[in-house]
Amino acid sequence: QVQLVESGGGLVQAGGSLRLSCAASGRTFSTYAMGWFRQAPGKEREFVAAINWSGGSTHYADSVEGRFTIFRDNTKIMYLQMNSLKPEDTAVYYCVAGTSYSMVMLKPDYWGQGTQVTVSS
Repeated sequence: QVQLVESGGGLVQAGGSLRLSCAASGRTFSTYAMGWFRQAPGKEREFVAAINWSGGSTHYADSVEGRFTIFRDNTKIMYLQMNSLKPEDTAVYYCVAGTSYSMVMLKPDYWGQGTQVTVSS
């Protein structure tokens, strides 16, 4: 079983930066692929970014490519560095995890509770 807790959300002006963190519990954290989804008001949840178990492979949604960076360390924490933020990035951001790198982008096994990111214009 994996439990995920996000932190780092908040209010930022357009063009600013935020770093989200996801702390994972469970002894098998290092074997899981991880990622981020987001859900804006009135919209469906959408994939944002994913990273494989070793950190050697990453994938991004077109809308964040070049602005967001996903990375992980060996202390059960995964991060999403968000730069050049836009008002359309406003959403609740969810940390996700799964045993399959490809499936974590489509149907993750585990979800965090979410953290709010608000970008003002």
